[in-house]
Amino acid sequence: MKVDSAPSFRTVMNVSLTPELEQLVHQKVKSGRYLSASEVVREGLRLLEERDHLYKARLAELQKEITLGIESSERGELYDGEAVIQELREQNQQRRNQSGANA
Repeated sequence: MKVDSAPSFRTVMNVSLTPELEQLVHQKVKSGRYLSASEVVREGLRLLEERDHLYKARLAELQKEITLGIESSERGELYDGEAVIQELREQNQQRRNQSGANA
């Protein structure tokens, strides 16, 4: 098994926190889930990175859906918005009537 021999460098960084955030960090350490304030901050940064990744993925998906919609409209594949809304209202009313009859 090969072990990565590259040294792991850590940088000391001073960060200013609001009193509320400082209290939150202390509470997290006190809970026993984290051994230090640094662990709390690292976990927060990992979560922020994960959120950013999910945001970028969702944005790419929306951009893809928009492109598909534009291409569809350019081919003349359009829906009458008022007719779609009316159909959705009718379906919603039917569901209400059915759930009222089942109650």
